[in-house]
Amino acid sequence: MKISEKTWGGRFRETMDEVVDRFNASLRFDHRLYAQDIEGSLAHCRMLAEQGIISREEGTVIAEALREIKREMERGDYKFDKGHEDIHTLVEKALIEKVGAVGEKLHTGRSRNDQVALDIRLFVREAAQRVVFLIKEVQEALVMLAEKHLDVIAPGYTHLQRAQPILLSHHLLAYYEMMKRDRERFLESLKRVNIMPLGSAALAGSTFPLDREMVARELGFDAISKNSMDAVSDRDFVLEFLFDSAVLMMHLSRLGEEIVIWASKEFDFVILPDALCTGSSIMPQKKNPDAPELVRGKTGRVYGHLVALLTTMKGLPLTYNKDLQEDKEPLFDTVDTVEQCLMVMAKILRGTAFNGERMRKAVEEGYLVATDLADYLVRKGMTFRKAHETAGKMVLYAMERGKELAHLTLDEMKSFTRKIGEDVYSWLDPSFCVGRRNIPGGTGPDMVRKSIEKAREELSS
Repeated sequence: MKISEKTWGGRFRETMDEVVDRFNASLRFDHRLYAQDIEGSLAHCRMLAEQGIISREEGTVIAEALREIKREMERGDYKFDKGHEDIHTLVEKALIEKVGAVGEKLHTGRSRNDQVALDIRLFVREAAQRVVFLIKEVQEALVMLAEKHLDVIAPGYTHLQRAQPILLSHHLLAYYEMMKRDRERFLESLKRVNIMPLGSAALAGSTFPLDREMVARELGFDAISKNSMDAVSDRDFVLEFLFDSAVLMMHLSRLGEEIVIWASKEFDFVILPDALCTGSSIMPQKKNPDAPELVRGKTGRVYGHLVALLTTMKGLPLTYNKDLQEDKEPLFDTVDTVEQCLMVMAKILRGTAFNGERMRKAVEEGYLVATDLADYLVRKGMTFRKAHETAGKMVLYAMERGKELAHLTLDEMKSFTRKIGEDVYSWLDPSFCVGRRNIPGGTGPDMVRKSIEKAREELSS
């Protein structure tokens, strides 16, 4: 492109080096901002006309042309190629081609610096709202599964070792709580996204009597930026979106990890539908849980985008620097990745079947009721430390004889302490172990039912 065709070409004598021109251009990825760019331009145009900076007739001509350009871009009439530096330049050139010199007035009172800051805020606001909706879809799938499997007892784990009996529903609702925090984070961050930077111009504001509050109202922003230098150089809201996304992906990855483990023959706790799995090119028997594995795997790229932008931002002096162009690709890929993973995880959960019989068998093997045995002994008058020691010795005794605790005779148990009576066997029944934990936040059936009811209320509000 000739220098004279650049929006900033008046000060330059030499044509821009072709390699640097390609290196400098961002249209190949920032074309995704065309809708936001035109939306912001329409609001800016209306304000310019209202303030008398351009005539109302000029404003009408510009606005009609911008709407036409948007329709054309939606139809794919424009090629987002190397012929333009960025989406802002492309829209402006298209406008001038349609309406002539009057189109050159649109950029009055603004810079690409505040223009791109506006576009990205609009993009992040829309993306966060979509992500919040998709998180809710995953939460609804978790609650549906919890309701469906309220009678299923499963082993709870620490260190990936069987630890205590729990309700499967309680386990599923743990992920509901993680997703609840994720939704709250995105919703909370929207308050900081929804600040309108337009009117900051390059860095110092504008000499024109811009009505920034009007533009903010037109675009649905809660407030205007307070400092023009901060407004054009701020990407905290992008970083916050990336951080929120990284935490969300960590939660999805943990859930994906458990689904992968539980789908293995070693566990055999879940059965994934064929439609969500793949096979092997060499081993005919294989049914691979690729979908949850990919959710787990894609977490790393979201982490990487967060670290990449943090690194980009850490050394930037005020105000705008070209380094800030590096905010878009990490943001766009994160949005795509998170939305895709949430949609896939909702499908996985809705299609998953649980092997309740296998879970129950796992609960009955491995001395998961040992803690309840210790609690029983405390109720018989022992200190907890003594009860813990005694229960541990009983577990070791049972292990050496290939028995579970519930299979020891009363005489065998009394050899450890005369405090044990016939009533001990009810304490060694996994169903009773779960049922006794009816405290707020516990795995008891009554508490889990209340948690499901509460979750339903939250999702419907």
